[in-house]
Amino acid sequence: MTARSNKKTCVIIGASHAGINCAFALRKYGWEGDIILFDGDPEFPYHRPPLSKAYLTSDPNTPQSLLFPKENYTDDQITLKLGIRVSSINREEQNLTLEDGSTQAYDKLVIATGARPFIPPIKGIETAKNCFAMRTALDAVNIRKAFNQSTKKRVVVIGGGYIGLETAASLKKLGAQVTVIERENRVLARVTTPEMSAFFTKLHQNNGVEILTSKTVVAVENKGDYNLVTCDDYTTLEADILVIGVGIIVNTELAQEAGITIENGIQVDATTRTNDPNIYAIGDCTFHYNPHYKTHVRLESVQNAVDQAKTAAQAICGDISIIYDSIPWFWSDQFDVKLQMVGLNTGFTDIIIRQEATENSFSAWYFKDDTLLAVDAVNYAKAYMLGTRFIKSGQALDKAKIADASIPFKPNNFLKN
Repeated sequence: MTARSNKKTCVIIGASHAGINCAFALRKYGWEGDIILFDGDPEFPYHRPPLSKAYLTSDPNTPQSLLFPKENYTDDQITLKLGIRVSSINREEQNLTLEDGSTQAYDKLVIATGARPFIPPIKGIETAKNCFAMRTALDAVNIRKAFNQSTKKRVVVIGGGYIGLETAASLKKLGAQVTVIERENRVLARVTTPEMSAFFTKLHQNNGVEILTSKTVVAVENKGDYNLVTCDDYTTLEADILVIGVGIIVNTELAQEAGITIENGIQVDATTRTNDPNIYAIGDCTFHYNPHYKTHVRLESVQNAVDQAKTAAQAICGDISIIYDSIPWFWSDQFDVKLQMVGLNTGFTDIIIRQEATENSFSAWYFKDDTLLAVDAVNYAKAYMLGTRFIKSGQALDKAKIADASIPFKPNNFLKN
């Protein structure tokens, strides 16, 4: 544990995964002063990943899955100020102006503002009936409420990324008639390979979800009881519920207006510090250098949020040796499939598919020449775990052995002789 700090005030803007984990890590690593978190969401801090999955399909009275029990905040003397937005950051005075005009001083500031859904400029979208994004607990509650009140339960999901597909799968399991519209020529086009896109397209189609690609929604017309959705090729669909999942906008406005360096997010160093020595940034809103892949990245994942939170806390508490060097990992649940991903496949030259004996159980191994970059594991946690180990170790692997499902899944079996 690092040396304990003097009694000062650390303010955190954002009370989701990054901000909350940073607050508790600050106490763990020795911060003795005040810890105050502000967030515009009035809900007590909760897990976001289940929103498009288990929470959406749960009973309406199901409580939120909290990040930490409420008593933990009292025990660690962490002050939550929820439903309160920060209007500006004054770096010279080292204080924040809140939406009601009051101010809050800080000695150290952590920006964990995350991102918000991008709502495309579709004609009529602002007056559409039952049109929702999927980002907050209130979004999930509203979608579920609209679904339960609908008679025909026709759902159109605009956007075939992970959020769109997860929401589509959840609503289909509830009995909806679901259509996904994707403007690219395949779903998940911006985040994975054609092989994985083809698998998830087939998965959804086999479960009764209609997938429409290479189509852009150009207009939505409120017809009273439903919406008429029109695409650029004149395809039309009737929708009782619209879900928008086309991407996000990074919440960098506060930082940018305060003169903090922005480049594809808030630029931070290896300790998550910005160009202001008293201000740190963590989570979805940050652009950071990954030592393993030797490139700058901005990641939207719980893993990145939690790991950066711990790094920031250690640095704020005086650990000058700390650097952020985690291997990214992600996951997605759709129907009976769990996809676990580790690493970044950007720049891969070879992809090895290992098909296991069980249906819907395989893994994709991404190499840049002979270096393993990433692994996608579908219903096969062993591949995810072993892939993580190999990426970290940098051991030379035999691609032919990885592809041969008759070879037992053990570490030494895949090493080059």
